[in-house]
Amino acid sequence: MNFDEKLEKFLDKSQILKDEPMKKHTSFKIGGIADYFILINTKEQLVELLKACKEFNKQYFIIGNGTNLLVTDKGFRGIIIKLKLENIEIEENENEAIINVEAGYQLIKLAKDALDHGLEGLEFAAGIPGTVGGAIRMNAGAYGGEIKDVVVSTKYLDVEDYTIKVLNFDEHEFSYRNSIFARKPYIILETKIKLKKGNKDIIKTKMEENNKSRFSKQPIEFANAGSTFKRKEGISTAALIDESGLKGFCFGDAEVSTKHAGFLINKGNATFEDMEKLIKYVQKTIYENYNIKIELEVLVIGEK
Repeated sequence: MNFDEKLEKFLDKSQILKDEPMKKHTSFKIGGIADYFILINTKEQLVELLKACKEFNKQYFIIGNGTNLLVTDKGFRGIIIKLKLENIEIEENENEAIINVEAGYQLIKLAKDALDHGLEGLEFAAGIPGTVGGAIRMNAGAYGGEIKDVVVSTKYLDVEDYTIKVLNFDEHEFSYRNSIFARKPYIILETKIKLKKGNKDIIKTKMEENNKSRFSKQPIEFANAGSTFKRKEGISTAALIDESGLKGFCFGDAEVSTKHAGFLINKGNATFEDMEKLIKYVQKTIYENYNIKIELEVLVIGEK
């Protein structure tokens, strides 16, 4: 039995895409072919797929919405796994609510659900286009809020023994744009969050203000992956890039946004090579000007 035959034992053919362009699945709209792009609908399918990858010595990578991902032009030799786990349960009482939400659920949709139920705490997430799993993995945040502020626990699959386990809040090891899930062989399946009841009008106004700011200050009209570089403690990386006169600097269609220097954008047909050159040039310039090394916030995967 070959790998394809193995997959068809537990997946529908519609879930298996071969030679799939990754530019179709990342917000940067950059990236070559992945050997397989597989949509996973259940935890059981995920376990079977991971076992098959081990049996046939296939490397794999889990993605959410691809909003923090830069894929090389040569693509990914292996399996890209997209989790379509999207169930949600909301349990409310007079003062608060507990929400159990699966990893593939859209963060923007979760923020809207919170608004609909008059729950505060996710106003910052109203415009973040990722999934819950991705948000937990990188401790996503904006406008003074982070996902760690509302997390109670997370259910995950331990890839080493295929068992489902739970981390309480402290065990997440949250830090700026980081968590234990970025360092361990754990796949996020479901998260429990706690939100307080609030004033629906105030929650809605705050979300609208955040989105208005996002539309006015960020280059959402171009393909991008949000902030390309991590902030340094007490230092605005975007300000350093701006002060260095790099706004509008480009290699091909990869450009430092003229609207927000912290965003590198794809103006249409940028390649990974274009974006990589731009990233390295920005890092080199900031180091030469300020003796500061700035790190990528986006993840880079694929063959070089």
